[in-house]
Amino acid sequence: MPPGGSPFGRAPNGGGQDGGGGGRRPASSGTGFVVAAGRVLTNDHVAQGCAEVRVRTAGGRELTATLTASDRNSDLALLTVQGDPGPPLPFRSGPELRRGEEVVTYGFPLAGLLSSGPTLTTGEVSALSGLRDNPRQFQISAPVQPGNSGGPLLDRSGNVVGVVVSKLNAQNVARRTGDIPQNVNFAIKGTQAMEFLRRNGVQPRLAHSAGQPPRGAAEVGEAVHPSTVFLRCMR
Repeated sequence: MPPGGSPFGRAPNGGGQDGGGGGRRPASSGTGFVVAAGRVLTNDHVAQGCAEVRVRTAGGRELTATLTASDRNSDLALLTVQGDPGPPLPFRSGPELRRGEEVVTYGFPLAGLLSSGPTLTTGEVSALSGLRDNPRQFQISAPVQPGNSGGPLLDRSGNVVGVVVSKLNAQNVARRTGDIPQNVNFAIKGTQAMEFLRRNGVQPRLAHSAGQPPRGAAEVGEAVHPSTVFLRCMR
């Protein structure tokens, strides 16, 4: 099940109209993070089919974004934001991520049901490939929910190592196997995200984690907070 849909589905009649009178309603929500001046990275399934994407910054400002580039195979999308969404986050340039390495997610799960502010979760890298050995993804144990889609996956130095993309559908697996899987979630590898950005004219910031001391999860959250944004898909 890909995170990103509103927990309540489409807004009820009269309850979610665009305050500017355009008649657009929020259809779903997700997370994104700043990768360059005026550019935000998220999942393709968060941004596809939107008449407009609204960006809420860490400072509470609401900006408008347009879809600049997307790749459905890797499930990545690049948004151009009208205004300053925040400082770019650095991507980890090395060493390679290992099984068992601690990671942090930061995003906006279950908008309208949980906290309106960002949520931080922690976990580990469980496997170096995703569902059915997908080489573009990591499997992670950090819990994610609908709305986490497109948010950054971070190492303990605060560098981006992936983009949160989905969780295993526990109900479907339980029906097929008789067992409920626990914390089986997935993130697109940072190397895939950097290749996507470079193909679309964005040079990501790089940082080598070997030369950086590890931080506590709270410190990582504080460091990435100004660069992580809440996204609303308007239709």
